[in-house]
Amino acid sequence: MLLDASGSMRARDIDGKSRMAAAKQAFNEVLDATPESVDLGIRTLGANYRGDDRKTGCKDTEQLYPVGPLDRADAKAAVATLAPTGWTPIGPALLKAADDLKGGEGSRRIVLISDGEDTCQPLDPCEVAREISAKGIDLTIDTLGLVPNTKMRAQLSCIAEATGGTYTSIRHTDELADRVGQLVDRAADPVVRPVAVEGATSCAAAPELKPGVYTDRTGFGEHRWYRVDVEPGQELRASVSVAADRAVTNDYGVLMRAVTKHGREIVRGSEAGDGRTDAISTGLRYPKPEQDDDEAETEPVCLQVSHSYAPASGDAAAAKGKPGLPVELAVDIVDAPDDASDVAAFGLGRGWWLLGALVLTGFVGGLVWGWVARWRVAVWRTS
Repeated sequence: MLLDASGSMRARDIDGKSRMAAAKQAFNEVLDATPESVDLGIRTLGANYRGDDRKTGCKDTEQLYPVGPLDRADAKAAVATLAPTGWTPIGPALLKAADDLKGGEGSRRIVLISDGEDTCQPLDPCEVAREISAKGIDLTIDTLGLVPNTKMRAQLSCIAEATGGTYTSIRHTDELADRVGQLVDRAADPVVRPVAVEGATSCAAAPELKPGVYTDRTGFGEHRWYRVDVEPGQELRASVSVAADRAVTNDYGVLMRAVTKHGREIVRGSEAGDGRTDAISTGLRYPKPEQDDDEAETEPVCLQVSHSYAPASGDAAAAKGKPGLPVELAVDIVDAPDDASDVAAFGLGRGWWLLGALVLTGFVGGLVWGWVARWRVAVWRTS
């Protein structure tokens, strides 16, 4: 729990209370309802330094209650001492909060409650969130904006989207308590933890993936390779999602190809978008039929993932290819269907049958049209 305790939290515009009083009330209600299985910690930003020195104010973040099993009385006592004080160093506080969660087991979540924009530029908190996500740790940042304005809403939304979190606007005390409670409960739910993996630049060097969910980051214009071993009688099912956690151009696409170790394409999946969504997904299936040969070998299948996202103009970090866009891969191996010949023929998948149907339809249509044309000519000559 990361709480903004800057001077602006004195404003009395949440149900007749100050923003700090509303936050304290919500904290107490949430602490009472926190499941025993959740390890919880509290960090503040802007809670101690009252001066005008920007350098000092941007270091003002403190671990108020260490991450661990919850002692409700101690946590409430720590929160009760808070008073709105100083600056709004969101970026530095996020970095410290991520450090607070190092070494923990299970999913990790930061809930940031703030009423203003970061005052410690050029350390952009949105870039900080992207750097945290790029480290591949299972960490989500959810943000809640108290009485938000347009700039603050944009900044907190960007922080959340960079790590797959959520942003919520808050104007009433009960909304704050309800939303924080939901996020704490979500942290207690068992989730599938994606495994961080780094794709290679070639099929030969690709890391081997077992069934599961994986995360990676790929720069603009990059191709990432991964390998999955498929035995006779098994079917590979794979999907990929690429998310835009920064400003990009409006037209983009994602491509996933399954390729043999010799470079022959087996099957592919692709999808395109036009700026109406921040994420795009595609997938493919490849069944390897049973073989009568007792010495049938496992087949290494390489998955190539690429996308056509392009950075918006003026994005200096993207121009250097870092930290890239988040990629999520899902891989599964199941028993192959009895008749799988139509799924991956000549790299066309089930599109092979569609192509055949189109060719046959065109041939029949041509014959009919030729017969009609000859008949019309014959009638014209007779007349």
